Amino acid sequence: MTRRAEGLDAIADAAAHDRLSVLGAFHPETGGTLVLLGPAEPGFWPHLTTQPEWHDGAPDPVDRWSARVIGALAAGFGAEARFPFGGPPWHPFYAWALASGRAWASPVALLVHDRAGLMVSYRGALLVPERLELPAPPTASPCATCVGRPCLGACPAGALGAGGYDVAACHAYLNQPEGAACRTRGCAVRRACPVSANYGRLEAQSAYHMGQFHR
Repeated sequence: MTRRAEGLDAIADAAAHDRLSVLGAFHPETGGTLVLLGPAEPGFWPHLTTQPEWHDGAPDPVDRWSARVIGALAAGFGAEARFPFGGPPWHPFYAWALASGRAWASPVALLVHDRAGLMVSYRGALLVPERLELPAPPTASPCATCVGRPCLGACPAGALGAGGYDVAACHAYLNQPEGAACRTRGCAVRRACPVSANYGRLEAQSAYHMGQFHR
């Protein structure tokens, strides 16, 4: 049954049942409201790993779970679902995150979120036809007051920093025994962010995604 979106809080409440959180929203020039959804921490990974997609042996369980759950949310609110996977064409989630006013380009160019830090990730978005009332976003990036900006010197391979990202150097380091910490705990740069440290993302989740990245 489709219902009119009563407001952003109604979407947030519905998403919370599947351990998803509204990580930002904005009004596109084409109309309506674009609502960005990502993991609600702590608790996202224990929830996801109990879902049928995680246990059915088929590929891409996280993406398939996201498609099912966010697709159902879209249907329930008369919205259209958008995903950061399944392209081409690819939806501009980086630009959408910036437009939300709750994410910024960090000193290492990765997105940094006001609550998730460098651990921010988006499982999908809802394009709601109504122009919903939105709360005022933060006035500045957390990087503006970050002491020492530890992300800049955190990469043990020197592959990610102010000068950009050397993908080949990153993979080469992950192949070495000393790369075990990044493989099992997640990217050292992302972990160095003080906001990330308070987000509650489990290392098991980071290890899974690192395994998908470094196959």
